[in-house]
Amino acid sequence: MTESPVLMTVDHRGIATATLNRPALGNAYNGEMLDALIGAIPKLTADPAIRGLVIRGAGKNFQAGADINWLNAAAAAAPEQAFASSLQTTRAMQLLNEFPKPSFALIHGACFGGGTGIACCVDVALASTKASFGISEVRVGVSPTPISTHMVNAMGLRHARRYAITGERFGPEEAMRIGLVHEVHAPEAIEARLEEIISAMLLSSPAAIAVTKTSLLESNGLTLSAHQVTQLTNESWMVRAGAEGKEGLAAFREKRKPSWA
Repeated sequence: MTESPVLMTVDHRGIATATLNRPALGNAYNGEMLDALIGAIPKLTADPAIRGLVIRGAGKNFQAGADINWLNAAAAAAPEQAFASSLQTTRAMQLLNEFPKPSFALIHGACFGGGTGIACCVDVALASTKASFGISEVRVGVSPTPISTHMVNAMGLRHARRYAITGERFGPEEAMRIGLVHEVHAPEAIEARLEEIISAMLLSSPAAIAVTKTSLLESNGLTLSAHQVTQLTNESWMVRAGAEGKEGLAAFREKRKPSWA
């Protein structure tokens, strides 16, 4: 039996941990991983015993973006299925961003594409000194529109524009400088720092936290309407299905430069 792409555990304090579990592929996301997150987050929201959510990656990396085979299939799919694939990404990020309980990301190794989206959507993002970041979708002819609003919310427009347009890779100190992560720690110290922050959070009222988090998002226009979800999803699949999207994915698959490079 294939192991779940997301492993869920809950400790005695009510802290849930979602471990992205495709380590052989750098925890690259596909439809199954996205569906697992989409199914889990509402259940965690509805359970009063859950006090928070930690997202981490199995193996050497946190989350290395989208599974190239899943992207290739989505690019070749009929419009209805292509839209549905992009909607999975948009919806998973929306649910994480609007999750009314405290959320944390523990980032090590590669954090690319959708991995940076997760970092933008959680309340507290901690990075290892060994982490590496990149918003690299444009390098393969696709657009990070499912995470675009969250990038601007976390990093500000100037930094989001730079890194989402250039596709440059950058280190954890730069990620902290631009607001993508909150703190950077040595690998041997990061777990203890996470526990310190969670312990501090547990001193706070769950109801007050939920109202505070929802208020911060809604009063600043940082939640997505149904129209916005549809718009972001359409932008995503249409770029991927276009000529440059297909060329970029083919170049990546064939380990060559795309025609525009």
